[in-house]
Amino acid sequence: MEHRPAEPPGPGASPSSPSAEDAGKPTWKVIGPGLVVAATGVGAADLVATLAAGSNYGYGLFWALVLGVILKIVLVEGAGRYTLATGRTIFEGWRALGRWTVWYFGPYIIIWGFVYGATAMSTTALPLAALFPAVPLPVFAIGTALLAFLLVWFNRYAVFEKITATLVGLMFLVIVGLAILAVPDIPAMAAGLVPTIPDGGLFYTLALAGGVGGTITLAAYGYWLREKGWITPRWMRVMRIDNTMAYVLVGVFVASMMVVGVEVVSAAGTAVSSDSQDLLALDEVLAERYGRFIGTLFLWGFFAAAFSSMLGVWNGVSLMFADFWAHSRGKDAQHPDSRLNGKYFRFYLIWLTFPPMLLLLAGKPIFLVLLYGALGSLFMPFLAVTLLALLNSSRFGTPRRWRNRWHTNAALGLTALLFIVLGVQKLVDTILGAVG
Repeated sequence: MEHRPAEPPGPGASPSSPSAEDAGKPTWKVIGPGLVVAATGVGAADLVATLAAGSNYGYGLFWALVLGVILKIVLVEGAGRYTLATGRTIFEGWRALGRWTVWYFGPYIIIWGFVYGATAMSTTALPLAALFPAVPLPVFAIGTALLAFLLVWFNRYAVFEKITATLVGLMFLVIVGLAILAVPDIPAMAAGLVPTIPDGGLFYTLALAGGVGGTITLAAYGYWLREKGWITPRWMRVMRIDNTMAYVLVGVFVASMMVVGVEVVSAAGTAVSSDSQDLLALDEVLAERYGRFIGTLFLWGFFAAAFSSMLGVWNGVSLMFADFWAHSRGKDAQHPDSRLNGKYFRFYLIWLTFPPMLLLLAGKPIFLVLLYGALGSLFMPFLAVTLLALLNSSRFGTPRRWRNRWHTNAALGLTALLFIVLGVQKLVDTILGAVG
C-alpha cells in the first residue's frame, strides 16, 4: 500500500491537533469541535425540558431522549461530512440550492441574533443572581455578555475550545454527580427505552427527540472543523469519532438531568414547567434534601451550561454570519473577512452583545418574538432538508463515496418532520401567549 505523507495542518490548527494518521485511533485527543457544538446546543432550555419530562413522566420518555441524541449525531455528521467532502462551507452549499436559501437565512440570522442575545444574557444571569441575590439580575446579564464578548474577540479557536471544554467538564461533573447521588432506578430506565407516549406527553416527547443539543449552532460545526484545521476527507473518521463521542457525553448529561427530575423533583412533589426560571426551584429542592452546598454546586453547573452555550453562539454563529456576509459582498470562504476575527465576524459579535441589552430593559416587543418564533421553528427542518439535497447528488459537489446511505436519509427525514411539528407547536404557543 502506498504511504502518503500527512497533510499540513490547515488554518486554525494547533500543535495539539491529531494528525490525519490518528484518524483510526478513537482516543480522547480527537474530541474538539464536536464537544463545542454539543455544549453550545445544551442550554437552560434543554435542562428544564429534560427535568420537566422526568418529573412529570418518570423514565417513560427515556427512549425519546436517546432518539434525540442519535438524530443530532446524524445531523451534525451530515454538516461536517459535507464540509470535509466538498471543501465548501455549509452556506456555500445552501447558495448552490438557490437564492431562496439566502433570502431565508439572511433575515433569520439577524433577527435570531438580536432576540437570542437578550435571552442568553438573562438565562446565564439567573444562577448568578440566585447565588448573589444582592446584585440585580441585569448587572449579571450584561456582565456575562461582556465577558463572552471579550473571550471571543481576543482569542483564537484553540483557546475558545479549551474554555468550552472546562465549562463542559464542570457542568458534566455537577449534573452527573447529582444523578449518582440521587440513585437512579436502572430497571425503570431500561423499561423507558420502549417507545411509548404517555397521556399529555406529546410535547415533551417531541422536545426530547428533536430538541436535545442545539438548533442553528449545529450548522456551525463545519466552521469549527475548518478553524481546527480538519479540512479534507482524510479527517472524516476523526470528525465522526469527535461528533459521536461528544453527543454520547451530551446523552449522559441530559439522561442525568432526567434522573434528577425523577428521583429528586418528582419525589419532592415540585412542579416544573418549561420556564428556565424553574431550574432555580431545583436549587431549593436540592438544598433541602442534600444541604446548601449541593444546591450551590448545582447553580454553578447551571451557569456553566448556560455560559458555554452563550460562548458557542458568540463564536460559531458569528462565523456563519461572516461567511454569509462575505459571500454577499463577492468574497469567498477563504477571504480573511469571512473568517474568525474578520471584520464581519466582529460586526456580528457586536450585534449579539450590545443591541440586545436594550431588550433587557424594554422587554421583548411582541412583533420580534413572533417573527423570531416563526423563523426559528423552521431552521432545523431547513437544515435537515438542505442536507438531504446536498448529500444525495453530485450536482452540489458531494463525491459518491460520501453521499448519504438510506438510513441517514431516513434519520434526516424524521428530524425534519419532528421539528416541523415541534415548531408549529412552539409558534402556536408563542402567539397564544402574546395574545393572552
